[in-house]
Amino acid sequence: MKGALYGLGPVVVAIFLVAVYRLGRTAVATIPQLFIAITAVIAVAFSPLGIVPILALAGGIGVLLFHSRKSGAIVLGALIVLVAVPYLVPWSVLGLVSVAGKVGGPGQAPGLFDIGSFFLMVGAFSFGGGLTLIAFIQDQIVNQYQWLTHREFIDGLALGQFTPGPILMVSAYVGYKLAGFAGATVAAAAIFLPAFVLMLSILPVIERARKLLWTKAAMKGIGPAVIGVLAVSLMQMAPHAMPDPISAGLFVATIAAMLVWQVGAIKLTVLGALLGVARDRLLSFPGIR
Repeated sequence: MKGALYGLGPVVVAIFLVAVYRLGRTAVATIPQLFIAITAVIAVAFSPLGIVPILALAGGIGVLLFHSRKSGAIVLGALIVLVAVPYLVPWSVLGLVSVAGKVGGPGQAPGLFDIGSFFLMVGAFSFGGGLTLIAFIQDQIVNQYQWLTHREFIDGLALGQFTPGPILMVSAYVGYKLAGFAGATVAAAAIFLPAFVLMLSILPVIERARKLLWTKAAMKGIGPAVIGVLAVSLMQMAPHAMPDPISAGLFVATIAAMLVWQVGAIKLTVLGALLGVARDRLLSFPGIR
């Protein structure tokens, strides 16, 4: 299994990188959107802001640039206040995700309540689908709370490729690593709960909301910011997924296979696992290691 995960790590990171590249060609279609994506990269990499405040601010910038300067200035100003307040007043809503250490603490073993409240927050405050959730979870549990190492998180993503479910089922893996079966159950239930509540509450008006001009403008701002956030997340994971030249070669070969020869992700995932096992078996022979 260790050998399989060795081969899966670079393949999975490469698959996500190609997915981000393909999404980016649509999400970053104009010069202003490119500016938003670059700003998001800088904010995630060098500022104390969390991912959710960055995406929220990007939505405000989208309203400002692509809808109405007056409305956009009001929305963006309100968002800036909400993001700034947590550094002065800890009870701000966005303070839940903009300042580290709110759930448990770095290096502390979390309980079931910590796990449940964290993944409930992830499910409620994240934009952009499963890929964005991965970036948010990785930023918090690896960089902020230090509940898992980079390698352990990559292993969870790799294992998730073999499950017939959405990407965010990585929450069950994280919960299991932290608190066994009970942790897996709590984490999976908590991350899905907000989606059910939100969909049931807004379903009657969701089509109307999607057609609003300001909603479309906000998404034009959030889309490129999501690409920037994902790019930083993948850059942080890459060194841990490619610890040696062999894994780096597998990473490059996966990208080439998907972009040049249009090989499917499932085939590449299986092949990566088999190559990892083969390498592990080869190194087990005396005199080769």
